[in-house]
Amino acid sequence: MVVPQGPLGTWETKSIVGNMFPLLIVLSVIVLAAGITLEDAEEMLNQYGLLAVMVPTMVDMGGNLGAILSSRLSTRFHLGTTELDPRDRVLWANVAAILALGATIFTALALGAYAVGVIFGFALPLSTLLLISLTSGMSVAVIAVVFSFAATYASYRLGIDPDDTTIPIVTNVVDVCGMVIFIGVSALVLGF
Repeated sequence: MVVPQGPLGTWETKSIVGNMFPLLIVLSVIVLAAGITLEDAEEMLNQYGLLAVMVPTMVDMGGNLGAILSSRLSTRFHLGTTELDPRDRVLWANVAAILALGATIFTALALGAYAVGVIFGFALPLSTLLLISLTSGMSVAVIAVVFSFAATYASYRLGIDPDDTTIPIVTNVVDVCGMVIFIGVSALVLGF
């Protein structure tokens, strides 16, 4: 078992703010990249308005998947039931569950976007929406898994309570990656 360098789970305001404030400043700057990416894709989003409908869900769900896994990993660290051993079946079961959730959510996103497009008369083919949603969504899910493990393990090794750091790190990084990947996959699939 990894032994933390400092006390974990402290409820002292000074400790929490001291850990979180610099992190949130850096993450705020990183998230600006998502806005820049969205602005750069304005022409494509105007031409294919249905993609603009998909953006918030795509970005939000990727972060949520990462937050779920980060929370589960943090709990296992606090309980002393994990070492992040590649042979740990519970870890792999958690990863499989996140990927299965991702496949389900991003399929539902494509179906929902298609239904909205049909209702409002600007539908893209369902196969195109599925390709965009699943390719970008599952890529984001994999990134969420990687950053969940990295942020949780690094926080724990540094003696910082993973409950204070992992979810902001994972959700912000996945938001930026999700936006870039979604726009990139959409442009590639649509030949934009």
